[in-house]
Amino acid sequence: MIRNAEVTDVPVIHAMIRELAEYEKVPHEARATEEQLREALFGERPAVFAHIAETDEGEAVGFSVWFLSFSTWRGAHGIYLEDLYVRPGVRGGGYGKALLAELARTCVERGYERLEWSVLDWNSSAIDFYRSVGAVSMDEWTVNRMTDDALRKLGGAE
Repeated sequence: MIRNAEVTDVPVIHAMIRELAEYEKVPHEARATEEQLREALFGERPAVFAHIAETDEGEAVGFSVWFLSFSTWRGAHGIYLEDLYVRPGVRGGGYGKALLAELARTCVERGYERLEWSVLDWNSSAIDFYRSVGAVSMDEWTVNRMTDDALRKLGGAE
């Protein structure tokens, strides 16, 4: 079952984010606190959203965190999937596909024209899974990111 995250889910989302960071071999980069997640997801003006995948017994086994994007070419919003994670013991059980399907439904219902995300080049099982549901790799695009010192320097804080 897929459902919208609730404020009481913040600790489990936080724990799964830590698990995801371990899986991606960068645990030191997962610095978000439960309070930051609570504010981003459930504060006065949330701009980030989450879904929870649960077993029939109600155990949280996966999540997706996403936000709105906008295509200037299409003139419409889309969804950018920041993270999708399913706990290792239940992978292959349809939870990842159900989380993606929920986001696709949201796009269709709201008139959004894109569902996009990034995947690590070495994560061949995820790449194969995404291709199996019809996703197309945007190989001609390179993701760029600016954080920490470079961001502060360009932003005039240093």
